[in-house]
Amino acid sequence: MILVRDHIAQLIAEAIHAAQKKGELPSFELPEVPVTRTRDEAFGDYASPICMTLARMARMAPLAIAQRVVAHLPSTPYIGKVEAAHPGFINITLAPQWLSQQVEVILAEGERFGQVDLGKGRSVQVEYISANPTGPLTVGSGRNGVLGDALANVLAAAGWRVQREYYVNDTGTQVELFAASLYARYAQALGRDEPLPEGGYPGSYLVDMGHQLAQEYGERFLTMERSQAIAALREEGLRRMLASIQADAAALGIRFDHWKSERSLYEDGTYSLVFNRLSAGGWLVYRDGAVWFTETPHRSSEGAPGEQPAPAGNKNGTDKDNVVVRSDGRPTYFASDIAYVWDKLVTRGFDRAIYVWGADHQGHVPRMKAVTRALGLDPDRITIILYQLVTLKRGGALVRMGKRTGEIITLREVIEEIGADATRFMLLTRAADSQMELDLTLAVQQSSENPVYYVQYGHARIASIFRYAQERGFSPEGGDVSLLTHPAELALIRQMVRLPETVALCAETLSPHHLTHYAQDLATAFHAFYKDCRVVSEDAGHADIGRARMKLVQAAKIVLANTLRLIGVSAPEAM
Repeated sequence: MILVRDHIAQLIAEAIHAAQKKGELPSFELPEVPVTRTRDEAFGDYASPICMTLARMARMAPLAIAQRVVAHLPSTPYIGKVEAAHPGFINITLAPQWLSQQVEVILAEGERFGQVDLGKGRSVQVEYISANPTGPLTVGSGRNGVLGDALANVLAAAGWRVQREYYVNDTGTQVELFAASLYARYAQALGRDEPLPEGGYPGSYLVDMGHQLAQEYGERFLTMERSQAIAALREEGLRRMLASIQADAAALGIRFDHWKSERSLYEDGTYSLVFNRLSAGGWLVYRDGAVWFTETPHRSSEGAPGEQPAPAGNKNGTDKDNVVVRSDGRPTYFASDIAYVWDKLVTRGFDRAIYVWGADHQGHVPRMKAVTRALGLDPDRITIILYQLVTLKRGGALVRMGKRTGEIITLREVIEEIGADATRFMLLTRAADSQMELDLTLAVQQSSENPVYYVQYGHARIASIFRYAQERGFSPEGGDVSLLTHPAELALIRQMVRLPETVALCAETLSPHHLTHYAQDLATAFHAFYKDCRVVSEDAGHADIGRARMKLVQAAKIVLANTLRLIGVSAPEAM
């Protein structure tokens, strides 16, 4: 379906060209015509400031240009009123008759309403959470997961073929420290005096895992050679941590199509392939025994990485950020990232790859773009969304430690305290790059102050209307939507028809938080309608408008449920 917003932009462009042909406007190359929703209904539903942009080109006052454009605007069923407004806006109000007919459109489309075809069937991979499998998920990982999962929902609704992926960091220093820490906790559970390794993981979750392993396996791993035991416990520990992560994600309604092993990038030859490709292109240099990536290619006489000065780094990072292979021969995380982007865009052939990373990775973004370009790929095919971490509060007081362990606050603890729906909705109420405060007290309040309760209550209220109507033998059958002319009815429909544009906005800007604000606006419009317009009445003279209103609330229920589904929140029938 074409979006009303985009169609209005086309009509304004046609009107400008028509005015130019008539000689009412001079000839100039027309820029893109912006059209946005108005914030104040006094200025209509849509507005375009294009005439202020054209003032210099046309050498005319913006208002004069707007008046000429409005005079040539083609008629269309959905436009009710058009006006040129100071200082040069074109304001457009949707036709009431067209609005009322959209109720039938929504009823016909059902769960499909809100979908748009921006992706045209192209493929996109969204990779999110991807926390190291060395500890339980935190509430920060929860924000990552909610952003990624809702974005994947939105992109699927916007016509993209979406794959959801978790990247498992199952190799490297942190994994080895995790394995050594687990070995120590296992040995301690069996009464051995085994210290934690320096820089190891002190969390109580490993104490618990160590006791579980001791109960299940006895002294099996203590009878092995130490390095073999640690290697075996690494695999066992990773398996258990991944199972825990999967359970935590599932508790939040998050699923993945694929779990990608970092280790597999080395085992299947991807790392060797990209290393050789970068080396042949002169993008790798040796210094102090390490291999560095440089954004300015160099070539030795043999075509291999040559001894060079340290790369200058980039404005957001340091020289150290660009090390690919350490002096001891171990690849860095950057080496894995290089292989991984090749795996995404070439081996598996995704048209786009979207990463959701914490804001502490900001300095890594330029080097990822640079190395993608060095591999001969379009860096615009990758997008890295950076999100700010989460501050937890309870009744205005900062919450710093988990109740169970006195340590980190796990995602599971938050879900158990406020529920999955509240966790998802609240973590999606702010843009990714905004600081996030999650008030645990507010999240469980049954009041209009709690946004998720307020929105879900709207859906439950609609369900209660239908139960009440069914008890009295009242149905929407035969309802004439053209009778829907009350300001509260039209205001509700105006909000309902915004869903496709909201989906488009979220997909275009990769910002799914707009959905939570839309959901609240829609719920507000419904609650206002419910207050002003009685749906079911015993009055015989009310029957015709009552049936029309039943259709309206049925359509509102569809739109609200579709919105909540995109957010990943349930649509309750009762509360």
